[in-house]
Amino acid sequence: MHSLDVFFNPKSVAIVGATPKTGKVGRVILENFKRKFKGKVYAVNPKYREVLGVPSYPTLKDIPEDIDLGVIAIPAPSVPQVVRDAADKNVKGLIIISGGFSEVGEEGRKLEEEIKKIIIEYGIRVIGPNCLGVYDAFSGVDTFFLPEERMRRPVKGPIAIISQSGAFAATILDWAAPRGIGIGKAVSYGNKIDVDDIELMKYFEKDPTVKAILIYIEGLKKGQGLKFIETAREIVKSKPILILKGGKTKRGVEAAASHTAALAGTYELYKAAFKQAGIIEACGFEDLFDMAKALTTQPPAQGKRVLVLTDAGGMGVMATDALESLGLEVPELSDSIKSVLKEKLPPHCIIRNPVDLTGDATDERYKIVLDTVLPSNEVDVALVITQMQVPTLTEKIVDYIYEATKYRKPIVVCMTGSEFTEEIAKKIESKNIPVYPSPERAAKAVWALYKYNVYRTRVG
Repeated sequence: MHSLDVFFNPKSVAIVGATPKTGKVGRVILENFKRKFKGKVYAVNPKYREVLGVPSYPTLKDIPEDIDLGVIAIPAPSVPQVVRDAADKNVKGLIIISGGFSEVGEEGRKLEEEIKKIIIEYGIRVIGPNCLGVYDAFSGVDTFFLPEERMRRPVKGPIAIISQSGAFAATILDWAAPRGIGIGKAVSYGNKIDVDDIELMKYFEKDPTVKAILIYIEGLKKGQGLKFIETAREIVKSKPILILKGGKTKRGVEAAASHTAALAGTYELYKAAFKQAGIIEACGFEDLFDMAKALTTQPPAQGKRVLVLTDAGGMGVMATDALESLGLEVPELSDSIKSVLKEKLPPHCIIRNPVDLTGDATDERYKIVLDTVLPSNEVDVALVITQMQVPTLTEKIVDYIYEATKYRKPIVVCMTGSEFTEEIAKKIESKNIPVYPSPERAAKAVWALYKYNVYRTRVG
């Protein structure tokens, strides 16, 4: 059993600071566990014998059963005593939600040091303090103290999130939920007095439910840069790591220091380290998930040659510009491939690359091009643009694009439009093919598929 299992698969949880008072952190966390967690739940609050139907005890030590995980949501000065109680109770892990530690100054730092001494002596694992903690869609662990009506939880999925910022983690989950992006696990670790990003990366590497690891980071602990790089290099051999770095500018670095007491350092050093480690860096959270969506559904691109297939010439031009600007290639098709396509397609179709099926494109024309070009050795990946406003296109396009996955080359789709287009896009994505609303975003997804293969090959 891994020491971090207690945070994701505990059998029993005690919530210190649970309360029936509306709007309080302890109430929201208790409601989260009551809603989805299958194990035993206890409240710790000396004012109540019961909280929302859950038995409540004055201290952790008063609970008659064994406790795997304690969640602490009380003012910072009271936390060290609770940690001592946890040690006496043989609690395996603690998630300290409370803020007011090293991020606020010397008094808070002293409290942190006091807690560190206790957990080192007794071998208690800790996430936090100053964090949202853990969200696990599979086990029902959810210490994110934001009510579900304010922050939707996403469907289960292959993405794991590691975030130094609690607000970032919460925003990402809420943003992902209506978009159908599957997130299986998310951790906001705050001041990381014990469990840190490096250990979480290693843990998710071995988790079979995780296909991609997404990280938001503001800074690393002093002296841990090399370890971070070496750990990432090993993980990238089997799973992609995508990162979003906070604190790139002078003022951003200062903000990071006041936010999570992070040693932010210069961005150029981090940028070089990410590249050396094989980590793919995103420029924003939309970019982060665009790339993750491709990397969790498609095989890596074995090269940078892209087939652009479109029914809208302008969109094909935009896609070509975007791909080429990212260092990818949109190669001219060979005469033999062109000859086959000219025999099967109407004479007004533009058979180069991009292949433009024009405004009367049919589902069958897409199928012809995909079945002709993808089996060849001329391209490594396909970017398929379908403007569903064209009246000759039908829902058959979904099946034809899906059938082309048999060629084991990545396929990325671009569709721009309103309700009907969005409905078709959902059907394509239900078959694990990523869809993007613009050529630029689709091109970036293709780039990620290529870049991950480059990094994986290099470090392997």
